[in-house]
Amino acid sequence: MKKFRIALIGLGTVGGGVWRHLHANHGQIQLRTGADIEVTRTVARRPERAAELGVPESVNRTDWKDVVTDPEVDCVVELIGGTTDAYLLVKTALENGKHVVTANKALLAEFGHELFELALEKNLQLLFEASVAGGIPYIKAQREGLIANRLREIYGIVNGTCNYILDRMLREDEDYATALVDAKEAGYAEADEALDVDGHDSAHKAAIIAALAYGFWVPCHDLHTEGIRDISRCDLLMARRLGYEVKLLAVIKCDEDKGVQVRVHPTLVPQGHPLAAVDSVYNGLYVCGDIVGNTMYYGMGAGDGPTASAVLADIAEIATHFPESRTWQPIATEDTEYHLKPMADIVSRYYLRLSVIDKPGVMAKLCDVFGRRGIGLSSIHQDESEEGGTATLIFMVHDATESVFAAALDEITALDIVQAPPVRLRVEDLS
Repeated sequence: MKKFRIALIGLGTVGGGVWRHLHANHGQIQLRTGADIEVTRTVARRPERAAELGVPESVNRTDWKDVVTDPEVDCVVELIGGTTDAYLLVKTALENGKHVVTANKALLAEFGHELFELALEKNLQLLFEASVAGGIPYIKAQREGLIANRLREIYGIVNGTCNYILDRMLREDEDYATALVDAKEAGYAEADEALDVDGHDSAHKAAIIAALAYGFWVPCHDLHTEGIRDISRCDLLMARRLGYEVKLLAVIKCDEDKGVQVRVHPTLVPQGHPLAAVDSVYNGLYVCGDIVGNTMYYGMGAGDGPTASAVLADIAEIATHFPESRTWQPIATEDTEYHLKPMADIVSRYYLRLSVIDKPGVMAKLCDVFGRRGIGLSSIHQDESEEGGTATLIFMVHDATESVFAAALDEITALDIVQAPPVRLRVEDLS
């Protein structure tokens, strides 16, 4: 039986899971791939971590530079995260003839174009199933199962931390700060939560999905990104009263003119839609193809088991064909017919919460701003139980161009009747 030798670089939560599950299911994986997959090198900066997992001392190294050029390695598995060392690691591995498996969505969002071109030049595989939606085999589904489709719309709940926090706020009557603490204590949020709660993790994944679907990389600085810090339990409850659930949603969809929207923000999702039922730390993706119609993908989005499952799937994919290389074409090309649609040109419906002085004439001033800019209102809601001279108004707004609505919001914010920064959420009716 053919040998397939891997270097497992990074023995943290995911790397440890890959090591354990590869050994636990070794016989099954060997039977299904026709390859004896062996970890010939690991890299853990703390040797005690390797010892804790049962990695032989002769196998572990503390510096990845000692591993990526090793002739006893056929495939490098990068699980250290970040974009600095990880970029150098993956680039060096490819330059030295090693296949690469990575779970690093930030790395691919920033350097994917260069690294995939290098892999193609070297006739090597660079696989990344674990970079999007954890244990859901979504990349393979989009890349292979939907290969004949033009993808019209893709909506994704792709960050379990944010989904858990929003779910906790609603179900446990908690504010954002308390729910965040709970997420950290449960191990669902990092000590520095910014990457998750400010939407950047979801944006990295959206960039990868868009590149797969439409053939071009969206620079991270051009990808509209909002997080969940400003959402209150009041917004979640009001959205539910109106027939919606609030989710941090990656929205990727193509217009008739081949303009592609790629954006991440909190979104009102209709309660009857399958995405509205994706709760806790689960992920979900809803995809519409021109041939297949609507499809749904659901599962655990993070954790050592789900993510390790995706990493092992990529390792097995390469091992099955090894030593031949089933090289993919680059996931982005220079001659794609699609282009990024500017956020200012996007048309959406909106939920708007305003805290205003409770006195006659306030509503007239607000409606005047909307009216002069041609923005229609579908409903207005006010809780009559408020006291202290302040009123909370909830507006549901008809379709409006982003630039027009933003200008109206700037004008409203400057009014002396407005007591706090407005909260604006977009509404997606979905297919």
